[in-house]
Amino acid sequence: MSLIGDGLNKAVQKAFTRPAPKSAGAQMRYLVKQLGGTKAVAQMLRISQRTVERYVKDQIKKPRPDLAGRLDREVKARWQPQIRARAKAKAASTGGIMIDVRARLGYTAPIGSTDQDRIRHLTLALPPQYAARLFDAQEQGASDDRLQEIAAEALKEVYFQDGGRRAGSLDEVRFTDIEHLEFEL
Repeated sequence: MSLIGDGLNKAVQKAFTRPAPKSAGAQMRYLVKQLGGTKAVAQMLRISQRTVERYVKDQIKKPRPDLAGRLDREVKARWQPQIRARAKAKAASTGGIMIDVRARLGYTAPIGSTDQDRIRHLTLALPPQYAARLFDAQEQGASDDRLQEIAAEALKEVYFQDGGRRAGSLDEVRFTDIEHLEFEL
């Protein structure tokens, strides 16, 4: 997945009310229940149906590292969908989203201004409309570049232009070389 997409997923996962299954057997049983059979789970995880059945019966307890990662990612993607939807709706309508980022930020502005890119560490509250745009783009399968553009527009409005109170002639914000990125709902 992408850096920004992963950050959004982690922020939503913090809203879970119960922990997701941890053992491989419990994760497999959950996926079998969600997808309606071992065959669908086997195809999704790119393993044999018999292997899925052996995990379900706890005959195999420890998956290979690559399978463990896929299994964990698929379970968390399906875990508590109503709570996930409620958290996204709240962030998109009233709450907004916090972003903590350390990246190279710069901007394009009229001649004579100091627009050189530099590493900045920002912790800002993004307005609900940007949270909605980020979640909508993520659900539509947007690339990391598109999510980064939306985040750059949000940083332009909130940080550089301060909601329209300054830097009105700012054209474009460059948001590159992300060292750290974390979202909080």
